[in-house]
Amino acid sequence: MTSRGALVRFALELLAVVAVLGGCYSDGREPLTLYSPHDRTLLAAIEARFEEAHPDIDLRWLDMGSQEILDRLRFENPNPVADIWFGGPTTIFHRGVAEGVLEPSQPSWSDVVDSAGVGPDGKYWPVYRTPAVIAFNSNLVSPDSAPTDWDEVLEPRWHDQVIIRDPVASGTMRAIWGLIIQRGIRETGDTAAGMAWLRRLDGNTRTYALNPAILDQKLARGEGTITLWDLPDILIARSKGMPFSYHFPSSGTVVIDDAIGIVRGSKHREAAEKFLEFVGSVEMQAYTAEHHWRVPARTDMPIERVPDWVVDVQRRMVVAPMDWPLLGEQGAAWMRYWDQRVRGSGGAP
Repeated sequence: MTSRGALVRFALELLAVVAVLGGCYSDGREPLTLYSPHDRTLLAAIEARFEEAHPDIDLRWLDMGSQEILDRLRFENPNPVADIWFGGPTTIFHRGVAEGVLEPSQPSWSDVVDSAGVGPDGKYWPVYRTPAVIAFNSNLVSPDSAPTDWDEVLEPRWHDQVIIRDPVASGTMRAIWGLIIQRGIRETGDTAAGMAWLRRLDGNTRTYALNPAILDQKLARGEGTITLWDLPDILIARSKGMPFSYHFPSSGTVVIDDAIGIVRGSKHREAAEKFLEFVGSVEMQAYTAEHHWRVPARTDMPIERVPDWVVDVQRRMVVAPMDWPLLGEQGAAWMRYWDQRVRGSGGAP
């Protein structure tokens, strides 16, 4: 948001959201508001189960991209609307810590998740693990011909066949971009190699989808045949009948710790803590794995509670090395450079 007009539009949008979220509480329940990039089916299911467990709480949610959540929380910081930020890579949550939009918490399950995904002073916690994959329209591309590693996506045969979720608004895409840039840094010492790779990808990219729903629609219609995206969304779309399949990149993929945190100044702190307890419980970790294709972040899940597909994912995927603190520190600058200097330049001579 760099122009006055954009700020005005954002303010008007914010007022509309506040009007919706601040409606009548005539049923007497305590309102609890969360912002989330998760899909609406998951959020609606969690809402129903949480309210069943806590009938005195009215759970409300607004879905948007991870970067949009950070922008909104920053804008609302003096008088927060949301109580919980639910979902998104820990790198963008780390930026939220730096922006002062989160406050410490400590759910009872805090000692059974990987400490690498925990925020400073417990200001965010990992809930799910989200691997990135190379996905494709299985009606148009056979598994044998689909790319099996990142560099294969740059091959000339995929020119104008790649659909990418707009990286500026997506924490998942920022993590994938970060993987490519960090790989270049390890090989050459600077970011130029990674940006050159992303420029070549831009040359093969047909469109940047504004949101995951549009990405799914375009890929299903064959407007493009391959994409780079997160595994849960691909599995969810496939469960709805979309012709999607995927490969784990053979050289290694980025595995994102999908986090949760309480918004600083939450007006419903006790209810927010109950929500953290709820989503991280064994019961809900098992439920979201079984019904919503989420890989649990808990390391103590009983084997009988873990679906076979989770076991298969953990067996097949190769996890690439990632310097998450570096991505947290430099990711915003890398994205600005990509947006201003790389996007749209891949076809230039």
